[in-house]
This record gives sequence, C-alpha cells and structure tokens, in this order.
Amino acid sequence: MSDSDTADFLLDARGTSRDLGAYVVGLSFSREGRLGLGLGDGTVRIADPRDPQGDWITAAAHDGAVLSFCADAADGFLSGGDDGRLVRTAPDGAVTELAQLGTMKWVEQVAAHDSGLRAASVGKQLHLFDAKGAKLKTLVHPSSVGGIAFDAKGKRVAASHYNGASLWFVGSKEDKPRLLEWKGSHAAIAISPDGTHVVTAMQENALHGWRLADGQHMRMSGYPSKTHFLSFTGRGRWLATSGADSVVVWPFFGGGPMGKAPTELAGGDGVLCSAVACHPQHEVVAAGFADGLVLLAEIGSGKVVPVAAPGHGSITALGWNAGGTHLAFGTEQGFAGLVDLSKR
Repeated sequence: MSDSDTADFLLDARGTSRDLGAYVVGLSFSREGRLGLGLGDGTVRIADPRDPQGDWITAAAHDGAVLSFCADAADGFLSGGDDGRLVRTAPDGAVTELAQLGTMKWVEQVAAHDSGLRAASVGKQLHLFDAKGAKLKTLVHPSSVGGIAFDAKGKRVAASHYNGASLWFVGSKEDKPRLLEWKGSHAAIAISPDGTHVVTAMQENALHGWRLADGQHMRMSGYPSKTHFLSFTGRGRWLATSGADSVVVWPFFGGGPMGKAPTELAGGDGVLCSAVACHPQHEVVAAGFADGLVLLAEIGSGKVVPVAAPGHGSITALGWNAGGTHLAFGTEQGFAGLVDLSKR
C-alpha cells in the first residue's frame, strides 16, 4: 500500500464524494440501483449513480441513530434504529414505518431477501416479515442476536448469538432451529453462496465456521482485532475479512480452510483493514482501512488499485452494486464516496 501515496486514485478520476456530517453506519445499493447510506444522525441519504453530481436526497428515517441498514426486498432501503422502529425508505426518500418493535428497544440488525422476506432483531428476538410488511413469526434465541444472514435462496435465516448460531427454515411450521454450537460471543455472520457453510466473527478476534453437511468445525484465528466484515466472493471460493493490517482471505475450496493458511492482500503499512466487500462476479476485493484508504485487490495476482486516499476517517461502510460497476464507501467522519468502474 505504500506506493498508493503517489498513485492516481479512482475517486478523483471516476467518482464523486460528499461530506454527510454524520457517521456512516451502513450502505447498500437498492434493487433498482440507487445508493443508500444510513447515518448516525438518523437520516438516510440516497444518490443516483446515473447522476452522481446531482443532489443526494436526505430522508429523516429515525428519531435517533440508524443502527442497521440494508437494501430492502423491494426497491428502496431497510433500516433499524435506536427508536425501536423498522423503517423502509423509498428511492424518492419517502419513509414508511414497517414496525414499531419497542420504544425502549434497539433494532440492531436488519436483513432482506429478493423473495420479499425481511428480518429485524431486537435483543433475543428475530422478527420476520413478508413482502407486504406483515409479520410472519418471531424467532427467539438464547441471547441477543449479533448478526443475521439469509441464504441465497431465502429458505433459511441464520442468527449469531452467545455460544454459537441458530439456523432456521423460514417456511417451517415447527420453529426449531439447527443449533451450531461453539463457546463464546458471535457477531457478524455469513452463509456461503452455495449454502454449505456458516461463518461467524467472534469477540475473541477469531472466526468460527461450520460445514453444514457434517457439522465439521472450522476455526480461523490470528487476528489482531475484531472482524466486523465477512464477504464471500461470488462463487464462494474465498471469504474476505477485515480485522488485520491486510485483507485476510480464506480458501473455501478443495476441502475448505482447515489446515490452510489464508492469503493476505495489500498489507505492509500496519494500518487496520476495517471493511471488505467482494465483487459480485470477479475474484476482486474492495477494502477500506482505518486511515480512510480504499483500494481494490485481485485475489489471484495480488494486484492493488487505489480507489480513495486516506484522510477522511476510518472506513465504516463499503459495498458494490449488483452489476459490480459501482463501488461506494463511507467513513466514521461522515465522508462518502461513489466510484464508477464501468467500461468507458
């Protein structure tokens, strides 16, 4: 990364940026391609990549902070706040409350699937909603939910918690989960694209995984810090992670990561990698660092392309659009960037 100081940054040549004035909690591209960012001041900001220099919409979504954010199952965005509300923000900025889950409770995790399913967690409870916003069921866990993930088909939802994770079949008449056990506190969670593995990030600066076919445990350790971002490549061959001074990428082919060393990309400056996001088609990882640097790294070759220069605060949100033509990021200081990587 040391040569990036003199490199040409893609944000300058092919992007746009804004100072949004509040911590960027999360970002996502909606189903129709707009960029949404959930902020610590309770607002949702929306940009159109087709008109990046145009005005960015500001929607007052929450009375308090946005705590969780994702693309909605329909066009628009889904957010949870410390006001206890689950909210949908339409592409034009119109705000609709989907559920009030408790005025003294925090909606700390949200997720959505193309099938129309939506999920939101409050404490130990995971609430599931259908495409019309009607509540389907409430799934109760042994402790507070640390992360939520749907599988690729939307048939299962996984929730991490203390001492492991629970895997539920959404359409089951009998709500009894498959419990994936491992002692400790589990937070961020991911299901591999082919649905064969579940991986969580732990309080103990390590990852833990389960191979679902036989329950085989996978422990991935050695991180100097906690991992907050887990991202599988499009075909599920690699899992990219934050939490070290490089992008740590674990192999999930040829028997998986057990007994294998990870690949480390873009390391060397001693700056913590704070966010990762894999390209939806190619084996390329976008990575953000604690000093504000954003770059692209190709897993096969290790080649690094600088995206944004350091200096605007730690990267707290990072993501691609569905086609992989646009990359966006946000920082703890409220700086946000949107880069067009499409062919010209």
